[in-house]
Amino acid sequence: MTPESDDRAPEPPAANPYARTRVDGGFTVVAAAGELDLATAGFLAEHLDAATATARPDVLVDLRGVEFFDCSGLRVLCRADSRAREQGGRLRVVTDDPRLHRLLRATGLWARFTPLPAIPRAQ
Repeated sequence: MTPESDDRAPEPPAANPYARTRVDGGFTVVAAAGELDLATAGFLAEHLDAATATARPDVLVDLRGVEFFDCSGLRVLCRADSRAREQGGRLRVVTDDPRLHRLLRATGLWARFTPLPAIPRAQ
């Protein structure tokens, strides 16, 4: 295996007002903040694309700092979840916001993204 072909994640994009990436235990945590809509969802997508670029990614999307979230954000989550699964990994969301819970239920995505109330401890 050459250094160019290993399974390490690429460097995460620079933090922006809507997303930042960190490693917490065995997880890659992408923390979202502010209003995620058509104009800003691309900032989150950039971080999720990098987080799901490796084999077997274990990604947590922390939505606890999000004030507004629409279908543009859902589209970004669905794409990132599909990519994580294709790579043999998983993507989970972290939120205890009842508005996001209602959105996930109303769109039929609750089973796909059953939210965690907090970031779990790495095992």
